[in-house]
Amino acid sequence: MHAVRYRHWPRQIARQQQINQLFEHFFDKTAANGPAEAQWVPRVDVREEAERFVILADLPGIAADAIEIQMDKGVLSIKGERANPALGEGEKYSRTERRQGAFHREFALPDSADAEGIVAKGSNGVLEISIPKKAQSTPRRIQVGEPTVQ
Repeated sequence: MHAVRYRHWPRQIARQQQINQLFEHFFDKTAANGPAEAQWVPRVDVREEAERFVILADLPGIAADAIEIQMDKGVLSIKGERANPALGEGEKYSRTERRQGAFHREFALPDSADAEGIVAKGSNGVLEISIPKKAQSTPRRIQVGEPTVQ
């Protein structure tokens, strides 16, 4: 009996990637109210530096005024929407792969994050959110004194 090695065809690989994306979309725990609200999820990197935390989110084609960033009870949320580009008369898509619609991501921040100093800026389709760390209090020794008589 001969062993036959199974090879994926390009269409099968593409179909499997689409199925994987659907499962990621529906079971993604970062979407606030489930798949009905978030139609796609931007990719992010979260980095910790000595003085701050940095969140980098890929948001190409989204205007700064279409992005909403909120901090509430230790949770940083990023919401926005990428609009569907309008097609001219007689134009149609032959292929669309870029996600359109609303998105929502949430990040639980550690107690060391300073919510008052959060700054966000965008450049080249990447949103950078800088979250400074609170100054750490150092332990100090407290001297026990004699009671004073009044």
